Amino acid sequence: EVQLQASGGGLVQAGGSLRLSCAASGFTFDDYVIGWFRQAPGKEREGITCTAKGTSNTYYSDSVKGRFTISTDKANNMVFLEMNNLKSDDTAVYFCGADGPVDKYYSAFTGCYYGMTYWGEGTLVTVSS
Repeated sequence: EVQLQASGGGLVQAGGSLRLSCAASGFTFDDYVIGWFRQAPGKEREGITCTAKGTSNTYYSDSVKGRFTISTDKANNMVFLEMNNLKSDDTAVYFCGADGPVDKYYSAFTGCYYGMTYWGEGTLVTVSS
């Protein structure tokens, strides 16, 4: 059974940094696309970064490119989202998601665009201006 649990959200000032963690189980990272999504109040869920077959196939949305970094620790089945230079627009509930198994040609962008099959509970990030 695929399970995901995000943690690490909180209140941070604009310009600050935060690191989110996602504990994953029930699947092999190399066989799945994994990503971080967020949903701000009144808005649809948005795929902000996804990775497949390791970080060599990684997508970032324009809204976070250059500020956020996704990484994985396969030995401990963890996915991280390092968020720097946070802005008030980054305030949202953040979710980690996974989908698969996928083949080696599967695009990380596709995962972020179409969404995931498996979701963890979200963690709230609030950026104060």
